Amino acid sequence: MGATATLKSLLFCSSQEPLSFLSLTKSKTLNLDSNFSMSSLTPPSRRFRLAVRASSASPAALNDPPNPTLSSYDHQLRVKILSESLPYIQKFRGKTIVVKYGGAAMKSAELKASVVRDLVLLSCVGLRPVLVHGGGPEINVLLNQLNIPSQFRDGLRVTDARTMEVVSMVLVGKVNKDLVSRINFAGATAVGLSGMDGRLLTARPSPNAAQLGFVGEVARVDPTVLQTLVDNGSIPVIASVAADEFGQPYNINADTVAGEVAAALGAEKLILLTDVAGILRNREDPGSLVKEIDIKGVKKMIEEGKVGGGMIPKVNCCIRSLAQGVTTASIIDGRVEHSLLHEIMTDEGAGTMITG
Repeated sequence: MGATATLKSLLFCSSQEPLSFLSLTKSKTLNLDSNFSMSSLTPPSRRFRLAVRASSASPAALNDPPNPTLSSYDHQLRVKILSESLPYIQKFRGKTIVVKYGGAAMKSAELKASVVRDLVLLSCVGLRPVLVHGGGPEINVLLNQLNIPSQFRDGLRVTDARTMEVVSMVLVGKVNKDLVSRINFAGATAVGLSGMDGRLLTARPSPNAAQLGFVGEVARVDPTVLQTLVDNGSIPVIASVAADEFGQPYNINADTVAGEVAAALGAEKLILLTDVAGILRNREDPGSLVKEIDIKGVKKMIEEGKVGGGMIPKVNCCIRSLAQGVTTASIIDGRVEHSLLHEIMTDEGAGTMITG
């Protein structure tokens, strides 16, 4: 490992782990494992510790356990990497970051734990994260158990009355509360919401309502309840379900909700976790990642057919949020552990950043 190693991951470790070196505050230790076992909760006398693990560029090295014997060089290198994160912390401290969570990061226990750790760490160093989530895989499981067929049109779930009940139960009652519990267990304070809580979101039917059923769009955002939570240091966790003016619930695309919430909060950054590396100049070449592009450039890529399929609505969501005042919007690879930290705390990022 060279002296110029970049930040690879920021992890919370208990005081008994040899990697720990910077005490943040007295509290319960972060000890999330993939099974989310409450039996792993450590005594309250331990302290949160912030640790940085630098590793080689190989994917296998990123998943290696911490080396229990550290040389003086290792300690110095890790302190150096932590020190180099200071400009990013200063840049984003006090700023609101809206994260849309879904895809592979929702299916994998390891990636789920990674997202939770990243959110808690960002909150601890002064950023103001807001999490928006969907839950397609979980919805499919319950629909199958109830023998309700799943249908899709143009990538959107056809949502009749029975399906809408399942969507609400899964997103609001299961996925949302699981995420809230994990974040709270990790040491932050999360508050679960749907679009119906505090009149956060008002929905309207999709233009294709005749074919899609209760699939909606965001008609209006009232960020009052969110602003109060964020100002108090809490992490809002929002399920992408909302009701119209008559109280009829609608299933809304989580990317759309995240973009509209980011705009309403005047967020510094919108981040969409996806199952691809980002925007590619050549969709057949994973190495053709576009690191940064402006609105004009990405619109040209759409016109040229270089951006297509499921990436188009994500890009349009980013463009709309930027047009409403969000500073930057990023589409990042949610299949990579700690991709949120890579995007926010490094120059290289973890996907494609779109600017206004």
